[in-house]
Amino acid sequence: MAAKQTHTIVRPTPGRASSNRPTGRKLIAQNKRARHDYMILDTYEAGISLTGTEVKSLRAGRASLVDGYATVTDDEVWLRGVHIAEYAEGTWTNHAPRRARKLLLHRAEILKILHRTRESGIALVPLSLYFVDGKVKVELGVARGKREYDKRQSMAKRDAEREVAREMGRRFKGQR
Repeated sequence: MAAKQTHTIVRPTPGRASSNRPTGRKLIAQNKRARHDYMILDTYEAGISLTGTEVKSLRAGRASLVDGYATVTDDEVWLRGVHIAEYAEGTWTNHAPRRARKLLLHRAEILKILHRTRESGIALVPLSLYFVDGKVKVELGVARGKREYDKRQSMAKRDAEREVAREMGRRFKGQR
Protein backbone atom coordinates (compact mmCIF):
# COMPACT_ATOMS: atom_id res chain seq x y z
CA MET A 1 0.00 0.00 0.00
CA ALA A 2 1.21 3.46 -0.89
CA ALA A 3 1.44 6.14 1.75
CA LYS A 4 -1.05 8.92 1.53
CA GLN A 5 0.60 12.14 0.30
CA THR A 6 -0.29 15.43 1.90
CA HIS A 7 0.35 18.82 0.43
CA THR A 8 0.92 21.92 2.49
CA ILE A 9 -0.04 25.29 1.20
CA VAL A 10 2.53 28.01 1.86
CA ARG A 11 0.96 31.41 2.27
CA PRO A 12 2.79 34.68 2.70
CA THR A 13 2.88 35.94 6.25
CA PRO A 14 0.45 38.75 6.96
CA GLY A 15 1.91 42.16 7.66
CA ARG A 16 2.99 45.30 5.93
CA ALA A 17 3.67 45.26 2.26
CA SER A 18 7.23 46.12 1.33
CA SER A 19 7.78 49.82 0.85
CA ASN A 20 10.08 51.66 -1.49
CA ARG A 21 11.61 53.69 1.32
CA PRO A 22 15.33 53.32 1.81
CA THR A 23 16.40 51.72 5.06
CA GLY A 24 19.48 52.41 7.14
CA ARG A 25 21.38 55.63 7.74
CA LYS A 26 22.46 57.97 4.93
CA LEU A 27 24.66 60.92 5.86
CA ILE A 28 23.68 64.29 4.37
CA ALA A 29 26.07 66.73 6.05
CA GLN A 30 28.59 66.65 8.87
CA ASN A 31 30.07 69.41 11.04
CA LYS A 32 33.71 68.36 11.41
CA ARG A 33 34.67 71.78 12.70
CA ALA A 34 32.41 71.33 15.74
CA ARG A 35 34.37 68.30 16.95
CA HIS A 36 37.58 70.32 16.55
CA ASP A 37 36.36 73.48 18.31
CA TYR A 38 34.21 71.88 21.02
CA MET A 39 34.48 69.10 23.54
CA ILE A 40 31.26 67.11 23.07
CA LEU A 41 29.76 66.25 26.46
CA ASP A 42 26.53 64.56 25.36
CA THR A 43 24.68 63.83 22.12
CA TYR A 44 21.00 63.66 21.22
CA GLU A 45 19.23 62.51 18.08
CA ALA A 46 16.33 64.75 17.12
CA GLY A 47 13.79 64.82 14.36
CA ILE A 48 13.46 68.05 12.45
CA SER A 49 10.36 69.81 11.17
CA LEU A 50 10.86 70.56 7.46
CA THR A 51 8.92 71.63 4.39
CA GLY A 52 8.71 69.53 1.23
CA THR A 53 11.25 71.53 -0.76
CA GLU A 54 13.74 71.30 2.13
CA VAL A 55 13.52 67.50 2.13
CA LYS A 56 14.01 67.39 -1.64
CA SER A 57 17.03 69.65 -1.34
CA LEU A 58 18.45 67.43 1.42
CA ARG A 59 18.00 64.34 -0.76
CA ALA A 60 20.26 66.11 -3.26
CA GLY A 61 22.79 66.60 -0.42
CA ARG A 62 22.63 70.40 -0.38
CA ALA A 63 23.08 71.39 3.27
CA SER A 64 25.73 72.99 5.45
CA LEU A 65 26.00 72.85 9.24
CA VAL A 66 29.01 75.17 9.53
CA ASP A 67 27.34 78.16 11.21
CA GLY A 68 24.57 76.14 12.86
CA TYR A 69 23.58 76.19 16.51
CA ALA A 70 20.51 75.31 18.55
CA THR A 71 18.61 77.28 21.17
CA VAL A 72 15.94 76.44 23.71
CA THR A 73 13.07 78.95 23.75
CA ASP A 74 9.68 78.43 25.39
CA ASP A 75 10.45 74.75 26.10
CA GLU A 76 11.13 74.09 22.41
CA VAL A 77 14.47 73.46 20.74
CA TRP A 78 15.16 75.42 17.55
CA LEU A 79 17.91 74.83 15.00
CA ARG A 80 19.30 78.11 13.68
CA GLY A 81 21.93 79.09 11.14
CA VAL A 82 21.84 75.80 9.22
CA HIS A 83 21.87 76.39 5.48
CA ILE A 84 19.64 74.16 3.35
CA ALA A 85 19.89 75.41 -0.23
CA GLU A 86 16.72 76.25 -2.13
CA TYR A 87 15.35 73.40 -4.22
CA ALA A 88 16.33 73.95 -7.86
CA GLU A 89 12.96 72.89 -9.28
CA GLY A 90 11.02 74.73 -6.58
CA THR A 91 8.62 77.53 -7.41
CA TRP A 92 7.18 80.27 -5.23
CA THR A 93 6.69 77.60 -2.54
CA ASN A 94 10.44 77.36 -1.97
CA HIS A 95 11.83 77.81 1.54
CA ALA A 96 14.18 80.38 3.07
CA PRO A 97 17.66 78.79 3.21
CA ARG A 98 18.58 79.84 6.78
CA ARG A 99 15.22 79.82 8.54
CA ALA A 100 14.81 78.56 12.12
CA ARG A 101 13.66 74.93 12.21
CA LYS A 102 11.93 73.23 15.12
CA LEU A 103 13.61 70.11 16.51
CA LEU A 104 11.45 67.23 17.66
CA LEU A 105 12.55 65.88 21.05
CA HIS A 106 10.85 64.29 24.03
CA ARG A 107 9.96 66.63 26.89
CA ALA A 108 12.44 64.91 29.24
CA GLU A 109 15.27 65.39 26.72
CA ILE A 110 14.39 69.07 26.33
CA LEU A 111 14.48 69.55 30.09
CA LYS A 112 17.88 67.82 30.33
CA ILE A 113 19.24 70.03 27.55
CA LEU A 114 17.77 73.14 29.16
CA HIS A 115 19.38 72.23 32.48
CA ARG A 116 22.79 71.60 30.85
CA THR A 117 22.77 74.80 28.79
CA ARG A 118 22.19 77.02 31.82
CA GLU A 119 25.85 76.45 32.73
CA SER A 120 28.21 79.02 31.27
CA GLY A 121 30.31 78.01 28.29
CA ILE A 122 27.89 75.29 27.14
CA ALA A 123 26.49 75.35 23.60
CA LEU A 124 24.15 73.22 21.49
CA VAL A 125 25.85 72.34 18.22
CA PRO A 126 24.53 70.27 15.29
CA LEU A 127 27.07 67.53 14.57
CA SER A 128 25.49 65.75 11.61
CA LEU A 129 22.38 65.64 9.47
CA TYR A 130 21.22 62.31 8.07
CA PHE A 131 18.32 60.17 6.89
CA VAL A 132 17.14 57.24 9.04
CA ASP A 133 14.57 55.07 7.28
CA GLY A 134 13.51 58.01 5.11
CA LYS A 135 13.21 60.53 7.97
CA VAL A 136 15.60 63.45 8.45
CA LYS A 137 17.42 63.43 11.79
CA VAL A 138 19.99 65.76 13.31
CA GLU A 139 22.63 64.71 15.83
CA LEU A 140 22.82 67.48 18.40
CA GLY A 141 25.79 67.84 20.74
CA VAL A 142 25.91 69.50 24.14
CA ALA A 143 29.38 70.99 23.93
CA ARG A 144 31.92 73.09 25.80
CA GLY A 145 34.35 75.23 23.81
CA LYS A 146 37.95 74.04 23.70
CA ARG A 147 40.82 76.33 24.49
CA GLU A 148 43.82 76.57 22.19
CA TYR A 149 45.96 74.16 24.23
CA ASP A 150 43.10 71.62 24.26
CA LYS A 151 43.02 71.74 20.46
CA ARG A 152 46.77 71.16 20.29
CA GLN A 153 46.50 68.23 22.70
CA SER A 154 43.73 66.59 20.70
CA MET A 155 45.66 67.07 17.43
CA ALA A 156 48.81 65.58 19.00
CA LYS A 157 46.81 62.62 20.33
CA ARG A 158 45.21 62.02 16.93
CA ASP A 159 48.62 62.18 15.19
CA ALA A 160 50.10 59.72 17.72
CA GLU A 161 47.21 57.28 17.20
CA ARG A 162 47.62 57.56 13.43
CA GLU A 163 51.37 56.86 13.72
CA VAL A 164 50.74 53.80 15.94
CA ALA A 165 48.18 52.46 13.47
CA ARG A 166 50.61 53.01 10.58
CA GLU A 167 53.39 51.19 12.43
CA MET A 168 51.10 48.28 13.32
CA GLY A 169 50.09 48.00 9.67
CA ARG A 170 53.75 47.85 8.64
CA ARG A 171 54.49 45.11 11.18
CA PHE A 172 51.56 42.99 10.03
CA LYS A 173 52.69 43.35 6.43
CA GLY A 174 56.23 42.31 7.39
CA GLN A 175 57.98 45.43 6.22
CA ARG A 176 59.91 45.90 9.45
